[in-house]
Amino acid sequence: EVQFVESGGGLVQAGESLRLSCVASGFTSDHYAIGWYRQAPGQEREGISCVFSDDSVTYYADSVRGRFSISNDKAQTTVHLQMNSLKPEDTATYYCTPVRLCLEHSMGAPYNYWGPGTQVTVSS
Repeated sequence: EVQFVESGGGLVQAGESLRLSCVASGFTSDHYAIGWYRQAPGQEREGISCVFSDDSVTYYADSVRGRFSISNDKAQTTVHLQMNSLKPEDTATYYCTPVRLCLEHSMGAPYNYWGPGTQVTVSS
């Protein structure tokens, strides 16, 4: 069974940092793209970043570009999302899942392997 489990969320103050992790199990593909999404209460889920399996391509939404950094540790089957300079508007539940496409300027639709998510709360 393919599973993706997110961790690393927490409560921080504005300007601080968090590092999220997405651990995959039962996932054997050598060529894939993993995306990070977030969903705040009452809002639609937003795709914010993705990375191709060999780290050759990364994508960032305008809302996080310059503050967030995604990386892929293939040995650990883990994708990290380093989040710096956090803002209250970054408060959301963060999820990871494979995506159909990851290009420098766009992110494809997600595959339905949603995990439980990890909560990020940024206080002002």
